[in-house]
Amino acid sequence: MTDSPLRVIVIARNNSHRLPEGHDEILKTLQSTPGIELVDVYSSEDELAIQADAELALVLGGDGAILRACRLFGESQLPILGINLGRLGFLADLSPADFLRLLPQLAERKYQVVRHLMFECLHQHADGRVDRHLGLNETAILSGASLQLIDIDLAINGERVTTYSGDGLLISTPVGSTAHNLSAGGPILRQDLRAFVVTPICPHTLTIRPLIDDADAEYQLSSPSAPPGVMLVVDGQVKEPFEPGDTVCVRRASVTFQL
Repeated sequence: MTDSPLRVIVIARNNSHRLPEGHDEILKTLQSTPGIELVDVYSSEDELAIQADAELALVLGGDGAILRACRLFGESQLPILGINLGRLGFLADLSPADFLRLLPQLAERKYQVVRHLMFECLHQHADGRVDRHLGLNETAILSGASLQLIDIDLAINGERVTTYSGDGLLISTPVGSTAHNLSAGGPILRQDLRAFVVTPICPHTLTIRPLIDDADAEYQLSSPSAPPGVMLVVDGQVKEPFEPGDTVCVRRASVTFQL
């Protein structure tokens, strides 16, 4: 037990109509609670100064706000406590009232941090450019505005697996298995598994089903005949055109999501 105050930062979306309802009360209570030091307040659209000396990040919003925070933290992940001012609260499962009731325990550091698998997605463009994205839920290649069936080639550790024909393909973490993966008919994975699930979206073949494999493997995706309008989507938030000659590599990230 340390006598120093728990140093926290707050991250909140600045464009949500739900924030005024609980936002001001939470900040005011944090500033007046013994054992808590409010270091700074950020918008989730900010480029965060992660080097700030803080032990914990309080994210005000829904699960989408937590996904944004993880991406903005990059290689300097902080433990996150989500306070649900959004619509979906699978990760942000504390109501403002619950948070204020439990705040004294937080100040006394009576909490545990659970670590979850994250991934990095390397998008190599046909012209040689490489974009790197950190994610928590899933990487998806979607037919998008092409409005037609697409073929996606999957290789694992350089060994060809199969070609999926359909509306797209997802590679999801256990945390993400209850998001788009679940809607697409994929399985729910136990949160502490070190695995990825590969789930086709509306496959045009009866025998094609989701598969689960090791998180330490590398998953390579390509679509040599991708029509205009196909998109690479990371966590439903990063969206980039995916063109013939592009490849995507999905692999376990060196950092973890700390909840």
